[in-house]
Amino acid sequence: MELTAEAVGGLLIAAILIGVAAIVVALVALSGQRRVRAAYRAFSQGSRDDVLTLLQRHIDEVGDLRAEVARLQRRSDDLRELLRSGLSRVGTVRYDAFEELGGRLSFSAALLDEHGDGLVITAINGRTDTRAYAKTVTGGRSKHNLSQEEVQAIERAMAMAERTTTQGGAPVGAGRPRNRRPAPSR
Repeated sequence: MELTAEAVGGLLIAAILIGVAAIVVALVALSGQRRVRAAYRAFSQGSRDDVLTLLQRHIDEVGDLRAEVARLQRRSDDLRELLRSGLSRVGTVRYDAFEELGGRLSFSAALLDEHGDGLVITAINGRTDTRAYAKTVTGGRSKHNLSQEEVQAIERAMAMAERTTTQGGAPVGAGRPRNRRPAPSR
């Protein structure tokens, strides 16, 4: 079987097109191989281990990191619980306990934790002496008889915590309120 010149020319053109297509496919494959090698170098961080070994190492590292995060979360919870029992609410009222004395040297100060537990301290300043009293507070209330100023000090301490927890999730006790002047004592 003999091929005509036209058939040979057609086959030659087809062979050239197939060759060019093969070269294009080879260049695309080389480009893809370069990207794969670059990604592998980044993934392996210079190691010559195979992919399965590297994957197992990364899986182990992620497991270790998860365990560390869990440990830190437990520690954070422990610290948060410790802070709840620390002094975080403070309210102070200054006043003149006696009309003949000025300068608002007497005071009542409530020192409470996150639960409203703690004490209120009152110092009454007289002309010749100062008397101090401490009364326990539980849940923002006291079993003892409280003066108007002591009640105000506790209310200020409790209100301070409410303001700080509503300001963008700030921790309780993050700020100190400015004391307003109390009503004059009688």
